[in-house]
Amino acid sequence: MVTDKGGRHRNPLAALGEFIQKKGLKHSRQRDAIARAFFAMGGHVPVDALVARVREQDPRVSVATVYRTMKLLAECGLAVPRRFGEGQTRYEPSTRRHSDAHDHLICTSCGEIVEFESDRISELQLRVARRHGFEIDRRRVELYGRCSDCRRGTSKGESIA
Repeated sequence: MVTDKGGRHRNPLAALGEFIQKKGLKHSRQRDAIARAFFAMGGHVPVDALVARVREQDPRVSVATVYRTMKLLAECGLAVPRRFGEGQTRYEPSTRRHSDAHDHLICTSCGEIVEFESDRISELQLRVARRHGFEIDRRRVELYGRCSDCRRGTSKGESIA
């Protein structure tokens, strides 16, 4: 969750509202609906899926409004843009309680994304960085392959390769 200066958990919608106000932008029901849908979906949300979800509630919401809102969510630290080689940006909520040091398994057949954390991988990365005189600012591990459903031929997804 997003926290305030005292470390208390804050509502991401309230944090977005404050950010919008500080930037001198106007508050809108469409932005709220987009943010609510994004946080409800969780995971790694493609913009087209978010547009479809929001349009179930309000068919007038434009794709451009969704992109602008996601840019605002990323700017204020509530969403992290991810590009997994499929030609589109997915957004991941940064309010999740797991570590920022998580990694991804990405299926090149159906696009499934599985998150995992490994202390051993993190420790190895730190050792390698130290050995070469590096200080790590951020890290990202993405492993591409085929999920078990695609290997069995039971997946209904589309290829991202």
